[in-house]
Amino acid sequence: MEPMETTVYNPQKGRLETIDVVVTDDNTTWFDECEDSHNIFAITDWKGGLVIKESDYTYPLWVYDISRADIGHDHNRARDLLSQYDV
Repeated sequence: MEPMETTVYNPQKGRLETIDVVVTDDNTTWFDECEDSHNIFAITDWKGGLVIKESDYTYPLWVYDISRADIGHDHNRARDLLSQYDV
């Protein structure tokens, strides 16, 4: 699978940046129960961090040193991470 160029918000650096992410069934959990535009659409393990994508047009959040397994592949815990960074 080819990497997809993605603009993400990197809270560790406090800025937007473009990264190449490979999204596969092995490294991504999708959430089908998106009821509104502020729900989590997908979480992807990438280079020792976690890319969290909402179901709207905001930039995904890339948080270092955490994985899907660390949060139990859980939609609510991903939402908690987003709120931690006030995104």
